[in-house]
Amino acid sequence: MTTPAGAVSRNPFTGEVIGHTPFASTAEVDAALQQTWSAFQAWRVSEIASRSQLLLKIAGGLRQQARELAEMMTDEMGKPIAQGLAEVEKSARLCEWYAEHGPAFLKPEPTLVENNKAFVQYLPLGPILAVMPWNFPVWQVMRGAVPIILAGNSYLLKPAPNVMGSALLLQSILVGAGVAEGLFRVVNADNDAVAKMIHDRRIAAVTLTGSVRAGAAIAGLAGAAIKKSVLELGGADAFIVLADADIDAAVKGAISGRFMNSGQICIAAKRIIVEAAVYDQFRDKFIAAVKAMKVGDPRDEETLIGPMARFDLRDELDSQVQATLKEGAECLLGGHAMPGAANFYAPTVLGNVKPGMTSFRQELFGPVASLIVAKDAEDAIAMANDSEFGLGGSLWSRDLVKARELAARIETGGVFINSPSFSDPRVPIGGVKRSGYGRELSHFGIREFTNAQTVWLEE
Repeated sequence: MTTPAGAVSRNPFTGEVIGHTPFASTAEVDAALQQTWSAFQAWRVSEIASRSQLLLKIAGGLRQQARELAEMMTDEMGKPIAQGLAEVEKSARLCEWYAEHGPAFLKPEPTLVENNKAFVQYLPLGPILAVMPWNFPVWQVMRGAVPIILAGNSYLLKPAPNVMGSALLLQSILVGAGVAEGLFRVVNADNDAVAKMIHDRRIAAVTLTGSVRAGAAIAGLAGAAIKKSVLELGGADAFIVLADADIDAAVKGAISGRFMNSGQICIAAKRIIVEAAVYDQFRDKFIAAVKAMKVGDPRDEETLIGPMARFDLRDELDSQVQATLKEGAECLLGGHAMPGAANFYAPTVLGNVKPGMTSFRQELFGPVASLIVAKDAEDAIAMANDSEFGLGGSLWSRDLVKARELAARIETGGVFINSPSFSDPRVPIGGVKRSGYGRELSHFGIREFTNAQTVWLEE
């Protein structure tokens, strides 16, 4: 949350305020911009091999302070500690993967021009402003920062207000690993300062992960400044279960895909669309599996569902659930905030959800699953595409030939067959429609913030 004076971090399990960071003054914002700009001037001419070595040192630093970083995430936004530790390890492996493969993605490429007279080289753009969310305070930052820095740019991070502690600790770890001052820089900027930074000549481009509303605002500012932006926004991902699916595997995938991180994931399985022939079987097994999940103290290694990150977000989620029920859906499980000081929302399963209902149209960012009946595969695909979002999706079937054909008809940036959606450095992630544009990860992600410069040689 924010106040007029700065960012406030409140432990969602205890309800206690655990941090307050004043907003940066105009002079402090300017100093951050200048430091990031100066760091870029030195870094842009560094050898790619030395950049890769730095990534390996960062990986070591992350592992060395993994417990401290995971506990900070747990305290600031309620992430179960086991998931926080996994997030830090995933970020360390990201560094190692880009250290190994990134240099090849940045090598000059030949063209089809005769006699090798032309090639394309990938050059750094400059300081990149990153406006990042709270749901993955380490992974979400690192999956953008690592390729951006490896490409020769510097990275200026504006984190979500409730995870300032995680951002500052991450900055400390990177500096301790050898990252130059300003190459990775955190600034606690308010909205007015963000707008001014985007228009500042020292910022080359901007990337945001967040809501559609925030993305539209950033895109407008970047467009007015004629600067590139990459946006990864909301999603209402479909999780399609066809009649020939392995139901037990699909149930297990749906539990992970919907409830990991307490359901607060952009690519979570928010609309579970099940073919009518197996709907009852899937529903009953799914509800039983949801009931078996451990909800509780996020510092307990066995906890799967922790508290939601912010109290206002729980209120918003509950209003969406109640609206859906008023529209005719059934509450099969949960459907309410849990009593007590902690910010828990009961794991919820909504049945009889239909197109047009609130939980079908909107993104529900929390531990709520919407079950939807499809007449057949064609109906399932039509409902999956009946959305303003297009981030990810999941399709379950034993017929892989049919599944691949259907996947090509799903209007999303990614489709996972017989697996819940997830991010992996080896493949790009991003959306279409109102889920944003541009890609992170793989060679797509590292080239997003480079200048693909054509060089033509004549003797």
